Amino acid sequence: MKITSAEFVISNTDVLKCPNSKLPEYAFIGRSNVGKSSLINNLTGKKKLAMVSGKPGKTRLINHFLINKNWHLVDLPGYGYAKVSKTEKKKFQRFIESYFEKRHQLVNAFVLVDLRHEPQPLDLEFMQWLGVNAIPFSIIFTKADKLKPKAAEKNLATYQEQLLTHWEELPPYFVTSSQTGQGKEDVLNYIDNINQSLIN
Repeated sequence: MKITSAEFVISNTDVLKCPNSKLPEYAFIGRSNVGKSSLINNLTGKKKLAMVSGKPGKTRLINHFLINKNWHLVDLPGYGYAKVSKTEKKKFQRFIESYFEKRHQLVNAFVLVDLRHEPQPLDLEFMQWLGVNAIPFSIIFTKADKLKPKAAEKNLATYQEQLLTHWEELPPYFVTSSQTGQGKEDVLNYIDNINQSLIN
């Protein structure tokens, strides 16, 4: 799939104010500083569509973008490690959970994971929560360019092994780099295939 248009629609913390649309939605979420904004900009070919920051926890709203006039990309706040108060973290958690529970347009959540690190309990717990709530999700491993190929393979194998202790089979996953563009076409084709299946 080629992205020909990407437009900002709305930002808010109230799920009820999200676009009243039947278009399929794909949500992107991950721990703070996982490279989410960079990935979104790389996927869409728009350098400043999502705000990139060196400070973890920059995204604090539900951000909707209309892609190719026929699906929504949703940029959700990161979880964990953000330098915000416990009250704010609970507030983020509540409206993120509310989004996943109430947003029927959602067809897939992309959980972003930094490939440089060993499996983090926070990521695994969040995936478990998605599974328990029957929310379809895929994993996007980010920052693959920061590792040598063998190290990347080793970290990926470790993650797969850890996941298989909780899951009978692995969810779909993609290895990406916003710097080199690795995995971009795979993610976009995956979205396109889902969109086509919803039409047929």
